[in-house]
Amino acid sequence: MAQGLITRPHRRPADAVTAAGAMQGQDLPGALASAVLRSGADVDAVLGDLTEGRLVRGYPMRGTVFLLAAEDVAWMTELCARPAVRAASARSHRLGLDERQIARARDIALEAMNGHPVPRQDLLDVWERSGLEPAGGRGYHLLFHLIAGGWACYGPWNGTEQDMVPAADWLPAGQTLEGRFNGDRTAATAELLRRYALFRGPVTLRDFTWWTKLGLGDARRALPLVADDLESGGGGEPLFWGPGLHEEARTLGRRASVPLLLPGFDEFVLGYQDRGFALAAEQQQRLVPGNNGVFKRAIVAGGVVKGIWSRGGRPGQRSLATEEFVSLSDTVRRRLDALFRAFPFITA
Repeated sequence: MAQGLITRPHRRPADAVTAAGAMQGQDLPGALASAVLRSGADVDAVLGDLTEGRLVRGYPMRGTVFLLAAEDVAWMTELCARPAVRAASARSHRLGLDERQIARARDIALEAMNGHPVPRQDLLDVWERSGLEPAGGRGYHLLFHLIAGGWACYGPWNGTEQDMVPAADWLPAGQTLEGRFNGDRTAATAELLRRYALFRGPVTLRDFTWWTKLGLGDARRALPLVADDLESGGGGEPLFWGPGLHEEARTLGRRASVPLLLPGFDEFVLGYQDRGFALAAEQQQRLVPGNNGVFKRAIVAGGVVKGIWSRGGRPGQRSLATEEFVSLSDTVRRRLDALFRAFPFITA
């Protein structure tokens, strides 16, 4: 409800991503579809947001790639990326990398980009020719350090994926932790907490700290700065949500239960530590087989996950394939077919 999947309150996909704080972005077409599905726009608009630099992908937290508004990349990464960077540094020696090689990879990458976008594979090839041997996970490890260190990000769409760009040239100036919040980490945490709760509420502070990997003490210190922007309730562990959320749900009535087709890795599922509100434990195994970290596309009806779906056939002859967790009515199935035809697929 709060996520805007029914009301689509955001004018552009970039506005939806800004409101979310960040959207998990391992699957780029899925992340872009997630942004479109919360806006009144289309695929061309989200690709335009990439090409014009309003949206990028980076590694702001959890060592995971996220889709973010360009003006949020630097300060969120400074605020949240430290634990993931420390963990990555500890893995470097197992990959045969040291600080000198990581710094050399950074310098080679910046020279290769030299103020213009470069496809990711081209960057890996440059490292290969320079003797850095990116195979065996080393190249992606170097990319993580390059991006989480604030040197680069995934920028414009090249028709297949995002090119790599230098952060200093592509991201808006002055949007660092110092420039945005005068270096005040509590104020920055409060801003991220506000967006998290408004976009995903009802949530707990533990949900927020799981999502960001910030400390619970950090969240508790930040809460008073945004408490007036939120409603709260619950028992021993308070829940927080946006003002008027319950009233909006009552106004929507049955519309709040309409079927949805969601991409894999959508924040409706991935935005919470405890996903029991959306599906039972045995169903989670079907959504993420073997708990392998790869989330399938979800069918949602009545506010809960009722199955998974995929896209069958060849370009020009695509069809909807479903695996229902519970039997769906013919009315719901017809609605899913319509949603499939209107779905914002990025590729044919």
